[in-house]
Amino acid sequence: MKATGIVRRIDDLGRVVIPKEIRRTMRIREGDPLEIYTSRDGEVIFKKYSMLGGVEDFAAQLCETMSRSTGSICAITDRDTIIAAAGSGRRELIGKRISARLEQVMEDRHIYRSADGQPPIPATDSAEGPVTAVAAPILSEGDLLGLVLFLSPAPGAPACESEYKLAQTIAAFLGRHMES
Repeated sequence: MKATGIVRRIDDLGRVVIPKEIRRTMRIREGDPLEIYTSRDGEVIFKKYSMLGGVEDFAAQLCETMSRSTGSICAITDRDTIIAAAGSGRRELIGKRISARLEQVMEDRHIYRSADGQPPIPATDSAEGPVTAVAAPILSEGDLLGLVLFLSPAPGAPACESEYKLAQTIAAFLGRHMES
C-alpha cells in the first residue's frame, strides 16, 4: 500500500471524502460502488466493486469459445480492466486497464465498430498492443458493467459483421445473466 499524505476526518454521519486526485487516478466516478475491507492491523481498505469480478472463469470460457469460432482476439472487461481474454497475446491483456477512449465508448452505451479512415482505439492504456475492432457495452438493468471486445493486432482492418453480431449477442447475454 502507498501512503498519500492526505488526511481526512469522518463527519457526524460517518462519511469520508475521497480526494478528487485519488478519484481521478483510480477512475472512481460518482455512484460507483466500493467494497470495504478491514485488516487485523486496523486498516480500512476501499476497493472498486466489479459486478463482473465474480464471473471471470465464465467470461474466460466465453472468450475462448468466441476466439475459436472467429479466429480473433476476444476480451471481456469490467468498467476499468480486462477480466478475461483469448487469442494471441491474451496474457498481456488480462488485468490491464482499458484505454480512456474505450471507456468513453462504454459510457456512450453504443456498439462501436471500427471502419476505414477512423483512428484506431487502443484496447489498453499502453501505446502498444491490439486495437478495438468491435466493442459492445454490457448493460444490466440500465447499469454499465463492462464491454465485450473483438481486437485486432494491427490498426486498419475493419470489423466483420459476424464479430459485430457476436459481440452484441454476448453482451446482451452477460447483461441478462447478471440480472439473475
